[in-house]
Amino acid sequence: MLYVWFVIAGAFAGVCAGLFGVGGGMIIVPALVWIFAANNFPPEVVTHLAIGTSLATIVVTSISSMTAHNKRGGVRWDVWRKMGLGLIIGSLIGAGVAESIDGKALQAIIGVGALLVAINMLFFANKEQLGKPLPSTGMQFGAGTGIGLASSIFGIGGGSLTVPFLNWAGLTMKQSVGTAAACGLPIAVAGALGFAWFGQNVENLPEGTIGFVHISGFLCISVVSFIMAKVGAKLAYKLPAATLKRAFGVLLLFAGGQLLLSGLGVL
Repeated sequence: MLYVWFVIAGAFAGVCAGLFGVGGGMIIVPALVWIFAANNFPPEVVTHLAIGTSLATIVVTSISSMTAHNKRGGVRWDVWRKMGLGLIIGSLIGAGVAESIDGKALQAIIGVGALLVAINMLFFANKEQLGKPLPSTGMQFGAGTGIGLASSIFGIGGGSLTVPFLNWAGLTMKQSVGTAAACGLPIAVAGALGFAWFGQNVENLPEGTIGFVHISGFLCISVVSFIMAKVGAKLAYKLPAATLKRAFGVLLLFAGGQLLLSGLGVL
């Protein structure tokens, strides 16, 4: 059943990542926390292992989603290049910060993050500001650093942060989602390497891990999410995005609430 749950989590996360340029990690992290806990993994490593594995899977998901959006002209590579180094630096710092936080406290932090993303998706629309000049290179680098740091701690590709920033910066929604998908790649690569590195000498890790990355979980989720991210990207151009966005927001409310209550010891 462990592998069946990995496949289900990967399929749903892949579709969400392709649809919204956000959602892969927000689905994978709560799912992996539940899967690892249900299979009696040591509780002190469950959250960190979920985040590290999530970031590793997002490497694959982001490539799939990025290429699909790029074929439709949705990626602004000039913006991506200016944010890229900041995304990498921030993600490495975030992995180091997360490693020093207690697992239950980290669950609560991620739960709060998921709830904030859900509230944003349900009640606030990302508004395009077309014709606005792009921010300075320094501001784009700084935004990348902040987004990378937060994304690495939460185990996400950063779309929930990158899309609003790019909308504010003057990109269209199509370009914002596509560029956010591309920005997920440096975040995921740097973050996953950071979690693998910082977790290499941690005690009580189960077999089949490299630091805080669960190898079989990574492989199962990656293969399925790679396929389904392409499906999600295609559906993004065909289905009523507003309705889907609200449904995803409601799901995040439940997932975030569960993580927060669990982290606080209520559940």
